[in-house]
Amino acid sequence: MTVSLQALVAAADDILEPSYFSDYCPNGLQVAGNVNVARIVSGVTASQALIEAAIAEKADAIIVHHGYFWRGEDPCIVGMKRNRLALLLANNISLIAYHLPLDAHPVLGNNAQLAKRLGIAVDGGLDPNNPRSVGNVGSLAQAMTATEFAGHVEAVLGRAPLLELGHKRPIKRIAWCTGGAQSYIDKAVAAGVDAYLSGEVSEPTILAARELGIHYIAAGHHATERYGVQALAETLAEKFGLYHRFIDIDNPA
Repeated sequence: MTVSLQALVAAADDILEPSYFSDYCPNGLQVAGNVNVARIVSGVTASQALIEAAIAEKADAIIVHHGYFWRGEDPCIVGMKRNRLALLLANNISLIAYHLPLDAHPVLGNNAQLAKRLGIAVDGGLDPNNPRSVGNVGSLAQAMTATEFAGHVEAVLGRAPLLELGHKRPIKRIAWCTGGAQSYIDKAVAAGVDAYLSGEVSEPTILAARELGIHYIAAGHHATERYGVQALAETLAEKFGLYHRFIDIDNPA
C-alpha cells in the first residue's frame, strides 16, 4: 500500500502538533522526495549512514528525531550537509523530522517511551504549568538504590550510564528528560525528586548534583532517544499499511 507524502506528514503533524512548540529547527517535512510513500525507515539522526541504509531498504521516506537546518548553523550547502542532501535528492527520499514535539508527546514521545521501558509511572511534567513539558516527573514501583537503578538503566538501554551520587537515600521519585537536557537538573531539584536522568552530561551538572543533593544519571543522548521515533513511525505505518524498519546507527554519545 502507499500513501501520499502530504497525507503522511499531515498525519504526523496531527499527532505531534508542532505548531505549539518554539523549536530550534523546522518540524515536519524537511526534504521532499517521492510524492507517494510505501516504505519508511526511521532512525534517531539523519546521518549519511542512515540515509545509505534507507537507500538499501528502498525507502521512500526517512523519519528522524534529529534532522537538519538547526538555528544558528552555517546555512551553506557544503561538505557534510551537501553530501547528505545529495544522497536524499538523488534517491528521491523524503526527510521528515520532529524534535521537541517528539520529546513531549505523552504517549509516543521520547520521554514517555523511555518511562515505559524503565518502568516509571508518569506523575506529570517537569514544567508543572506547561501541558507540553518536554521532561517528566514520576515514580518507581519500588524504591531502588542509585546503584541498582543505574544497573537497571544499563540493562534496558544496553549502555552503562554515568552515575553521580547526590545523597544516601534510595530513589523513589525521579525526573527525566532525554537527550541534551542536563541543564534541567535545577527543575528536578525544584520538583523535590530523588534523582534526575538525562541523556548528556556537562561539567557543571556533576557539581550541581553534589551541591544540590540529588542523584544524577547520564544515560546517553542517543540511547535515551531511540524509542520515540520508532513509536511514531510504527503508528504511521500501521495507520496507512506501510512497510517500516527502525535502523539504529550506533552512537556512544
